[in-house]
Amino acid sequence: MNAALVVSIAMMTDKAKTNLATRLNRIEGQVRGVRRMIDEERYCIDVLTQTRSIVAGIPKVENLIIENHLNTCVAAAMRGGDEHDQQDKINEIITVLA
Repeated sequence: MNAALVVSIAMMTDKAKTNLATRLNRIEGQVRGVRRMIDEERYCIDVLTQTRSIVAGIPKVENLIIENHLNTCVAAAMRGGDEHDQQDKINEIITVLA
């Protein structure tokens, strides 16, 4: 499964990688901001507002990766005709989403 992940990300377009990096950088900055807010003993609701933004950003990152995986690895397996490989790809998605 690790090799498939490397191939999948390697097949991602530069635009998609840039979009993914931008989203991850934003989340990283928000996490640092929350840490700073806690150190500064900021108001609880302000901190929670920021953590909700972080939580909302994660599914967007996941969706980009899933979309890429479906359009590359899964599509290749379906075109390849190897029923074992096809079922493996289906099982991977089911496992990740379960």
